[in-house]
Amino acid sequence: MNLEVFVLGTGGMMPLPNRHLTSVLIRREGELFLFDCGEATQISLRKLNLKWKKISAIFISHTHADHVTGLPGILMLSSQVDRDDPLYIFGPPKIKDYIESSRKVLDMYINYEIRVVEINEPGMIYEGDDFKVSCFKLRHTKPCLGYVLEENKRPGIFFPEKATALNVPRGPLWAALQQGESVENTKGEIVKPEDVMGGPRPGRKFGFITDTGYIPEVYKNVEDADLLICEGMFTNDLEASAKEKRHLTAAQAGQIGKDARVGKLGLIHYSPRYNKRDLKQLVDEAREVYPPCFLTRDGQEIELPNKDA
Repeated sequence: MNLEVFVLGTGGMMPLPNRHLTSVLIRREGELFLFDCGEATQISLRKLNLKWKKISAIFISHTHADHVTGLPGILMLSSQVDRDDPLYIFGPPKIKDYIESSRKVLDMYINYEIRVVEINEPGMIYEGDDFKVSCFKLRHTKPCLGYVLEENKRPGIFFPEKATALNVPRGPLWAALQQGESVENTKGEIVKPEDVMGGPRPGRKFGFITDTGYIPEVYKNVEDADLLICEGMFTNDLEASAKEKRHLTAAQAGQIGKDARVGKLGLIHYSPRYNKRDLKQLVDEAREVYPPCFLTRDGQEIELPNKDA
């Protein structure tokens, strides 16, 4: 099963010619999930040939302009693609006011159902057949949320040689065992799934953190994530400014990644004060704390393979 991450925008505060505002999209078996929706999100979707019709849910961290100004365009465009399924939008208080006022002022034509869910408490907020999305509180100048998309555990590896040795003929009985059912072999004996399969295998985990002051315990929410996309807005020399504005330095993002033992840490939400060359200092400072760190870039595609076969 494919799980791909697309970085649609990496900027904070204001868009730059080659740096759109923060937005990240996950594609999982054709279904799309959008995390934040900054200005120019539509442009990035078009460049990457991603179909917004397939967006099932949008998860907004907070209602500052650089994280929501792309929403009106997405909502209007979705009326042009024969959308049948409802669109879920999750976010902190006031996200409903923003959407409803935008619809009213812009006189939007909407021909599909929009379900807005305002979140007041952390926990699981969205669930699919074999995955869930949870949220947790961050510490910003207004209510702000981080998110985790986590797949359920997968069945263990099936060992055909064990089934054969236990007199289970190839065919439907093998399929039943792989689906967790016990079967009767040719000798009338009961064979259980655990007799022919390995232990459950972990699913994949994605974390999204942006716009927060440093909270030492926040790592617990993204522990063992395969990929954490995390704000790294400032260099160490601006730590006092980051604390005042409730943002993270790149080194603090590195500390979160280290404490959480994430597989990869991607920095995002760069201050516009840093040009492309200056960004190297951000990743260098993060890598001093946690080496598996990289700079995300607009238009980047990241594939998250399963941890094992």
